[in-house]
Order: sequence, then C-alpha cells, then structure tokens
Amino acid sequence: MPLASGSFDQTIRLWNVSVGQCVGILQGHNGQIASVNFSPDGQTLVSGAWDRTVRLWDFRSGQCLKVLQGHANWVLSVCFSPDGQTLASGGDQTIRLWDVRTGQCLKILKEHTDTIASVCFSPDRQFLASGSNDETIKLWNVDTGECLKTLRLPRPYERLNITGATGLSQAQKMALKTLGAIENIT
Repeated sequence: MPLASGSFDQTIRLWNVSVGQCVGILQGHNGQIASVNFSPDGQTLVSGAWDRTVRLWDFRSGQCLKVLQGHANWVLSVCFSPDGQTLASGGDQTIRLWDVRTGQCLKILKEHTDTIASVCFSPDRQFLASGSNDETIKLWNVDTGECLKTLRLPRPYERLNITGATGLSQAQKMALKTLGAIENIT
C-alpha cells in the first residue's frame, strides 16, 4: 500500500508501509507541502503547497508531470474526483477545478470569505464540499459551479469527507436547523 506525506521541508516522502521505510522523496515545491492525495487509480499523486501551486506527479517515476498555477495564496487542500479526471484545490478564498489531463482551470468557485482548509468530492462526482475558516461548509454543484448549500457552526472547518449516505429525515433536518448548522435545506 503506497503512502505519501507532505512536509515543512518542502518535500513529499513516499513510504513503503509494509517495511516502514521511506522509498522516495519528491522535490519541486518552494514552500511547505500542505496536502497530498492519490488519484483513484494510484498512478498519480497531487500536492498543494504554500508556494501557491498544485503539482501532479507520476507516482512510479517521481517525475513532476504538471505545475498548476492560479491561486493567490497557499494551497491547503487538494482532491481528485472519483473518476480521476477532475482535481479540486483550495486555500485562498477560492476553489479551483482543474482538468487533470490538460492542466486547464475549468472553474473558479468564489463564495468563501476566509481560507479554505478542505475540499472533497462526493462519490458520484456531482458535488464538492469545502470547509473554511469562515466557519462554513459549502456544497457545490461540480458541473455548474453553483453553491447549493451553506452549513454554519461557530468554528472553522479543517477537514471533511463525504460518504455515499443520502437523505435526511424531517427530524434530522429540524435538529440541524435548530443547531444553526444548515439553512434552506430541502
């Protein structure tokens, strides 16, 4: 099982978990590595760093395949879509959706008012969730870029994940509304 870790020393370390050894070091970023993520097929690694770039790496060779630029500040979270064709990155107050094959920025999502700490695709790739220091989680339509929902709590969100579970009962919706965690959910 491959494992990758990003570091303050601007490197990505590749690990052989079975023997507990570092088997490779990837270099190229000019800032602390904030996030790493494997593509669904395990062939490509993506990294986001304080140097405002996103890098795609060939996991086997360690070669940097692409450098994606456009963020105005740190890139704190990166995530592949389940089909491996789209990449999300966030950190400054924007989320960028990228075409993995071409490296082209497809969309820029702008509704957060503070640093974005986490981005995550739904299992069906239709939605993207983002957690921010503005004390919100936002749910986006990946195809249109529309912000569909905003969930609020009085604290920043650092990490999140989306499962395949769908639907909320009316009682669950009422409880979440009462807590102030959601607004306008249908």
